[in-house]
Amino acid sequence: MKPPRQDNWIRTKSEPVPKPPFRRLRGYAFDPSLSVQLETALVNEVIFRIPWEEDGEKLKGKDLSQEFDFEDEGGLAEKGLFPGPVGEYVEVVDYDPASGCFYAPVNLNSPLVLAQDGLAPTEGNPQFHQQMAYAVAMTTIQNFERSLGRFALWAPHRIEQNGRIIEDKFVRRLRIYPHAMREANAYYSPAKKALLFGYFPARSKLEHGDHVPGGLVFTCLSHDIIAHETTHALLDGMHRRYIEPTHPDSRAFHEAFAGIVALFQHFSFSEVLRHQISKTRGDLASENLLGQLAQQFGKAIGHYGALRDAIGQIDKATKKWKLYDPDPEAYERALEPHDRGAILVAAVFDAFLSIYRNRVADLFRFASGGTGVLQEGALHPDLINRLAIEASKSSQHLLNMCIRALDYCPPVEITFGDFLRALITSDSDLVRDDDLGYRIAIIEAFRRRGIYPRDVRTLSLDSLRWPLVRDSADFSRIRNFASKLKSYLSTLKEYTTSRAVYFKRTKDLAEKLHSFIDNDLREDIEYFAPHFLVLFGQLEGLDTNEKQLPKFEVHAVRLAQRVGPDGDSLNHAIISLTQKRKLPLDPKNPDSPQMPFRGGCTLIFNLDSLTLQYVIGKKIDCDQRLERQRRFMSDELSLSVRATYFGDLPKMEAEEPYALLHRSGQEGR
Repeated sequence: MKPPRQDNWIRTKSEPVPKPPFRRLRGYAFDPSLSVQLETALVNEVIFRIPWEEDGEKLKGKDLSQEFDFEDEGGLAEKGLFPGPVGEYVEVVDYDPASGCFYAPVNLNSPLVLAQDGLAPTEGNPQFHQQMAYAVAMTTIQNFERSLGRFALWAPHRIEQNGRIIEDKFVRRLRIYPHAMREANAYYSPAKKALLFGYFPARSKLEHGDHVPGGLVFTCLSHDIIAHETTHALLDGMHRRYIEPTHPDSRAFHEAFAGIVALFQHFSFSEVLRHQISKTRGDLASENLLGQLAQQFGKAIGHYGALRDAIGQIDKATKKWKLYDPDPEAYERALEPHDRGAILVAAVFDAFLSIYRNRVADLFRFASGGTGVLQEGALHPDLINRLAIEASKSSQHLLNMCIRALDYCPPVEITFGDFLRALITSDSDLVRDDDLGYRIAIIEAFRRRGIYPRDVRTLSLDSLRWPLVRDSADFSRIRNFASKLKSYLSTLKEYTTSRAVYFKRTKDLAEKLHSFIDNDLREDIEYFAPHFLVLFGQLEGLDTNEKQLPKFEVHAVRLAQRVGPDGDSLNHAIISLTQKRKLPLDPKNPDSPQMPFRGGCTLIFNLDSLTLQYVIGKKIDCDQRLERQRRFMSDELSLSVRATYFGDLPKMEAEEPYALLHRSGQEGR
């Protein structure tokens, strides 16, 4: 048979190739130390699935106005992913001051890099260090956006003039410095809007033998440390007042929340999860890697195990791991931020364990013939897979709950009890039927550790939920208030593809709301939020405007669009209003240092019904809270924190609270 003549062939147009939904990048599930241990080497390398960004070089010169938001001034020229990596959210800048050099940036768009899912994990390649930091940071950002239902924004650059803030400038990218310092530390810098990772030689005398004595340890290769610091930056972008040391829980909450996010991201690594379930025979309350943070870092600085462990610790005498016994009095005793934060981490992880046990109880009954007690020997692979699925679901659900709860917290002076109420309320709004007992498990875990709000009489679900406004306020006032705000709130519902435009619109809306409230709604706001804000009359230390009325700040305006498991949707607008009083630290000594005392509230509006649902806040005129804050700041145990707050330490430490926080946490251990 003769082949067809070439002049008879018909050429057809090729179908367009769809963009991949994710960019696949290799990295460590934990850190490099587990890749040199036979037991964990095969599961420590994982694939991070990062939202796809086009090659930035190929987008140059193209008309992008149809695809991207035209209001994003100057943003079109920066679209895409560039060598660094430099993308929409983060910019990796690999300058090593100790060595005085820039490392060549990795190009994740290179065909050779794309073909092998990124560079191979290794401690000796700076380009892989860049890839690892980028992959984990983007994974953490993705978790926040999925849970919150909106763009993630970094804290803005605040431009001051004569001591007054005149402008908040949009920060497109968080900078990441993988080799910022030769030091056993890593921290988020709110001044630089950057993550700074250190590297250091391991201690020479190591009993566990996991390191070469004096070998370098890179904090930018630890999933837990990268996720931890990225969470600090994301939390600062949502609640910039939370780092202020006004209560023992303030900085402890920052540390705890960052640890919670890092821990629960472990459960997204399917191979690691199956490996640990097989090793523990499904008992995740026993010693396992999933509940530990920063194994390599902890051992390199002389610990007997990981830097943090949510459920247990290595006994220094026996060198064996033992489960924590919940101590309800520990919460009152622990004042150091890391120790206090560990109590909150333990409570949340304990709640996860209860939820997981509840979800897999039927699987254990099936596998054990109804006894619930498994026979000796290795678990069946099918059982391991089913247990892993339930563990992954439970952890992701609980992580989503924790992140969503941030919208239901007061704008200042967060406490662990506030967070408990926020968890219960936010989940009750989205998931009406708690058929798996998530909320009960959370309450029980917090109760076992002595964590509960000051202002509730019982730990029932109804008592812990923030009260609905419609249960306690006049309906006509709510309708009047909501109708006046309707035109402003509706602008938040407009769809935009640009974070820069979203920032601009929320900033403009905050200014309009401030003017609107200042001129027309002071009486209504004070009615809805009694004592949270004082908008008429005089209050010691409270500044007034040109009309001799108390000043206030529209602290934040945010949109939340979420869909629950039953298909129920929530469209909320969150508006935070705050005030500040300047008062002497010692009320008997007017010449003592001035301390800022803040109050305010979070207003949560339902955009579908245009009703005000919650007013969550801290009273600006509360004498008891003021006295507690004064005692905390005057306490000798918080000397270094007070010095940071009042500027008595060197300027670098005063401007870098996270650097000081992490350094003090390590020195105290």
